[in-house]
Amino acid sequence: MRFSPGGLASNKILEVKGEKFSSHEFTPGGKVEYHRKDLGIALAAGREYGVTLPVTALVEQMFGALEAKGRGGWDHSALITLIEEGSGEGAR
Repeated sequence: MRFSPGGLASNKILEVKGEKFSSHEFTPGGKVEYHRKDLGIALAAGREYGVTLPVTALVEQMFGALEAKGRGGWDHSALITLIEEGSGEGAR
């Protein structure tokens, strides 16, 4: 799959990480385990101030699933492997 950022769908993530997604190159730039830790801090602050953060909670769970699969040291772009597995594509 080739990512061609442009038009309304253009964004910095696809510009920087698009080729990593398609080539399954998950050498850490920002490790899953660190993102999960940071999201845990955000969720704790949300609870403290009575703010619900449902999307943050979902992404934190996805990072937890990656860690459970032994991918905690991978780059955060490895989230795509969960999406692929959920679609029947399987991790490469």
